[in-house]
Amino acid sequence: VREVILLCFLLGSGKQGYLKYFEISGLKVSPSSAPSICERVTPRLSHANSAVVLSAVKVLMKFLELLPKDSDYYNMLLKKLAPPLVTLLSGEPEVQYVALRNINLIVQKRPEILKQEIKVFFVKYNDPIYVKLEKLDIMIRLASQANIAQVLAELKEYATEVDVDFVRKAVRAIGRCAIKVEQSAERCVSTLLDLIQTKVNYVVQEAIVVIRDIFRKYPNKYESIIATLCENLDSLDEPDARAAMIWIVGEYAERIDNADELLESFLEGFHDESTQVQLTLLTAIVKLFLKKPSETQELVQQVLSLATQDSDNPDLRDRGYIYWRLLSTDPVTAKEVVLSEKPLISEETDLIEPTLLDELICHIGSLASVYHKPPNAFVEGSHGIHRKHLPIHHGSKHKSTNSPVGTTATTNLEQPQVIPSQGDLLGDLLNLDLGPPVNVPQVSSMQMGAVDLLGGGLDSLVGQTYIPSSVPATFAPSPTPAVVSSGLNDLFELSSGIGMAPGGYVAPKSVWLPAVKAKGLEISGTFSHRQGHIYMEMNFTNKALQHMTDFAIQFNKNSFGVIPSTPLAIHTPLMPNQSIDVSLPLNTLGPVMKMEPLNNLQVAVKNNIDVFYFSCLIPLNVLFVEDGKMERQVFLATWKDIPNENELQFQIKDCHLNADTVSSKLQNNNVYTIAKRNVEGQDMLYQSLKLTNGIWILAELRIQPGNPNYTLSLKCRAPEVSQYIYQAYDAILKN
Repeated sequence: VREVILLCFLLGSGKQGYLKYFEISGLKVSPSSAPSICERVTPRLSHANSAVVLSAVKVLMKFLELLPKDSDYYNMLLKKLAPPLVTLLSGEPEVQYVALRNINLIVQKRPEILKQEIKVFFVKYNDPIYVKLEKLDIMIRLASQANIAQVLAELKEYATEVDVDFVRKAVRAIGRCAIKVEQSAERCVSTLLDLIQTKVNYVVQEAIVVIRDIFRKYPNKYESIIATLCENLDSLDEPDARAAMIWIVGEYAERIDNADELLESFLEGFHDESTQVQLTLLTAIVKLFLKKPSETQELVQQVLSLATQDSDNPDLRDRGYIYWRLLSTDPVTAKEVVLSEKPLISEETDLIEPTLLDELICHIGSLASVYHKPPNAFVEGSHGIHRKHLPIHHGSKHKSTNSPVGTTATTNLEQPQVIPSQGDLLGDLLNLDLGPPVNVPQVSSMQMGAVDLLGGGLDSLVGQTYIPSSVPATFAPSPTPAVVSSGLNDLFELSSGIGMAPGGYVAPKSVWLPAVKAKGLEISGTFSHRQGHIYMEMNFTNKALQHMTDFAIQFNKNSFGVIPSTPLAIHTPLMPNQSIDVSLPLNTLGPVMKMEPLNNLQVAVKNNIDVFYFSCLIPLNVLFVEDGKMERQVFLATWKDIPNENELQFQIKDCHLNADTVSSKLQNNNVYTIAKRNVEGQDMLYQSLKLTNGIWILAELRIQPGNPNYTLSLKCRAPEVSQYIYQAYDAILKN
């Protein structure tokens, strides 16, 4: 601590001072020393160099974590942080932009710092557009009941400017204010209606989109304005606005006398609409039918026919079949499902995830704080970059829920937290598979009988039209012949059936956690798939001079939801120079978040010495499940149904195996050969596999006798996984 204080005294101006601040911010400091350091750093908040000011802010933001929040010094420090941040906004536009991006992070972490300074973020007429948009974002974050009148007056003025992007964001901001500050919702709605009366096309469309969100937040409260919205129906030409208006009409159909006419007008150009509008229109008409069944029977039959018979979009087709089945088997259940109460939308939908926010606070003043991304997301060759975390106040009774590391000094194993997450939090891998899963489990129900929900399994994908046996004539589509294109059919005249072998490929163990980085604990390991279960095969070696006990393990959220099935079982002390092998069973029932790379797994291991972190890569072959074999007809239909742009081709080089050996090896790893064909001396293997999260991958493997290079073509609805499937193929066939 003395060294830190000495550095603070020696701080000069210019680059040297900036770098020393940077060094200080990375040191570990005890809570008792935090006030002394903050006292010496505070004078640099008034420095002429903007970089030094931001670095000082970064240090203080970090050390605020160590101060008790009810102390006078803590509140005094918060007040001192506001003036230098405000001063930064009087610089050049580029400096303002960097300052605003950093202030955006600070406001998300500690909004109380600038809650009295909202006027500083009011837009000036000569601000560049990039500064205007950032100021607007921060204004909304600082909006509260105390200042909402000022904010709304500003936003209404912004909505009359000429810059289209800025006007759109201003209109959206009014909607966000209504959702965030409930007491102001009526005033916000009134402001939006005034803007709609201007008849400016893009203002009207943006206003309708945000009013849809307000209706979701405050159901059955502002429906008196629907008539005004319907007056502008003909001017809507953007998909978001059309979908929003359709949703409003469907949601409040019982209050709109001519709701059926309004929805029918959208139905006239159904095939020209975007997918978003088609899906919304389908749901809205089904809602209308459930509310007014006697008047809209023909309309709902028409939209179901368009969705299931005339559409090539699998999402639309599947939703149509589901609605069809619900309406035809049990209208009461259909009403409970389709007209169920919706969850209220969140006040803040664009907040940065807490662990990522904590990391970005540690990078204030750097490029990471401008991008709002951690350095390893954009710095090439960043695998060795040390991830930064805010310090933890160990003496506090109330631990910060935003801490990415957890409390390392405690032995509590119930809720250890691991490395902060990577990548886009909205990028849930399961959402990438847009089509329906190929094997839909049968639903046993007395009302539904034994008929599959999607109609005869996946026959609809092959071209056959499903007609429910219990559908009244009102709902039955006109029969069409089952047509299957013969283009690929004759490729499947030979089918290979190879028995299941007991074990799959297991990669050799590699060192995941070197002893030098873990105070003498070395962990090496690999992954395996045995008898339908996934295992993490690890070797723990104690290279320290003291024994190790109290082991525990936890995984961070990952792309496939992989988590331990049981606690880490090391029941006896690990003595110096001793090793122990551990086989940890895993499952895929954990939380899912897309990682980069996709198969990255972040692990935290605790023992009596400390908590250690490492990352490893899961070979995707351990995630191949046993029920990944498709029927030939389903394979053919699915291959055609997946867009051609989702097909990726790879070369497997230096592989000297014949087709039968290849097929056998792959089947040992749950890659199933659906058919084998010899075309012009070339062996063609058509294969399928399924991942634990239900994503299907279809493969075509071309093997030329005498040529050690194979061509692998992969098709799936989530093409992001194809590269990793290829790596699994390559590893399996070469080992």
